[in-house]
Amino acid sequence: DGRRITPFKNGVCNRVVINMNRDEAWTLVCEWTTNENLRNHMLGVEAAMRWYAQKFGEDEDTWGMVGLLHDFDWERHQDSGGHPEKGCEMLRQKGCPDNMIRAILSHAHWTGVPRDTLMAKGLFACDELVGFLVACALVQPNKSLHEVKLKSVKRKLKDKSFARGVNRVDILQGVEEVEVELDNHIMNVLEALRGIAGKLGLD
Repeated sequence: DGRRITPFKNGVCNRVVINMNRDEAWTLVCEWTTNENLRNHMLGVEAAMRWYAQKFGEDEDTWGMVGLLHDFDWERHQDSGGHPEKGCEMLRQKGCPDNMIRAILSHAHWTGVPRDTLMAKGLFACDELVGFLVACALVQPNKSLHEVKLKSVKRKLKDKSFARGVNRVDILQGVEEVEVELDNHIMNVLEALRGIAGKLGLD
């Protein structure tokens, strides 16, 4: 929508605003990320964060931007161990507010940044589950999110050989932090992903 942030003082923003519009954020993602699956992951987390922002009565644009940008530096810095700190350095230079920076930093255990806001807890709760639900969709007959069922998702969560890269502990911890029942959380995120299934190629 073209809204831009006003400069903040001493690293603290006094109101929830966004430093770049959504198109600019997506351009940044695409400049730093060549892998289509990773781009789609960020789109999925964006959708899930927007869904939860609406549920909790929070700012959808801010939550969505955090979801969209949380892994934008992964390709460049995963091997060096600089993710997400290096990416957040750039976001700081662009004037992103501290609440967004801290939420992105806190989704990675190794940064030591506590998840002390609902937005940060929401990002952590959605991140791994989005990846898992996409994996569940990809094994459906038509590779569609609309074919994914709750019972199947829960069964696959117990199967450690399925989607090995997804951290089940983080999913369960995320559920506790946002204080939502696991079944509800799965269905909430699935609903959000179904809303952009066409963009993800999983319609």
